[in-house]
Amino acid sequence: MTEGRVAVFAPSPQLTVTVEELDGAPDVHVHAGGQGVWQSRMIEALGARAVLCCALGGETGQVLKHLIGVDAEVREVAARNGAYVHDRRDGRRDEMVRMPADALTRHELDDLYELTLVQGLRADVAILSGPDEDDVPVPHSMYERLARDLGTQGTPVVVDLSGERLAKALAGDPVVIKVSHEEMVEDGLAKSDSLPDLVDGCRELASGGARAVVVSRAAEETLAYLEGRLVLVESPDLTPVDTRGGGDSMTAGLAVGLAQGRSLEDAVKLGAAAGAINVTRHGLGSGSDGAVRELTGRVRLKSWEAS
Repeated sequence: MTEGRVAVFAPSPQLTVTVEELDGAPDVHVHAGGQGVWQSRMIEALGARAVLCCALGGETGQVLKHLIGVDAEVREVAARNGAYVHDRRDGRRDEMVRMPADALTRHELDDLYELTLVQGLRADVAILSGPDEDDVPVPHSMYERLARDLGTQGTPVVVDLSGERLAKALAGDPVVIKVSHEEMVEDGLAKSDSLPDLVDGCRELASGGARAVVVSRAAEETLAYLEGRLVLVESPDLTPVDTRGGGDSMTAGLAVGLAQGRSLEDAVKLGAAAGAINVTRHGLGSGSDGAVRELTGRVRLKSWEAS
């Protein structure tokens, strides 16, 4: 099976500082973070090649250059990348400080679009991921342009977005749509989080031509609409350490499966296994290829019919 190459659009990675406790003393961890970074990390862990397409600037951007840890195509900019400080010493994630990312200038946006387009055309699959939900470093319209331009040139596009970013990306007709049940309801894509309402939302989302819509449902079974077939994805029940990042790892696994030429069903299984292993770890977008592959064989797809 081929290695697979995945281009990940992550317009503005974040500098993350997390304070934990080790033997009664503070334990400080400094990492590159954000949805696209976590996805890229899992893509690499699964044996595929990730190429992170991003903008870096300011003091935070200078630090991030040394922390990203995967292949990256970078547009150096004047705008600062965002950052946050989380305190996890009591087992919860308490946000102490958050600095939003700055908006990019017109020329910086043009260059970021161009480098992402080039890397996406060279890739087997492209993922469009967002910055932090409150950050607006790039206009939402860039997601529509990238989804449409990459798709029409033959690169399958996976979107993992919400709100107006998702709405714009949908106008570009992506191949795979990954969304959470909370986002479906909040964005008005489903009337409620009941399965029948989520199924109606999946069908509406797929009406634009998407081959798959995958809806993560927290502790409940993931719902997937795969080329007209409805399935519930039953993942191994593991004790979670940190549920944050599980959805991003699922998206990464999906993209890797498609990049390696797997069927939609097998790509969903790989994604579910990657999400399951991620929540057992403290690091977001982390996990070993061996552990994910072992769990993949334990994922079950169950057909579901709306009554």
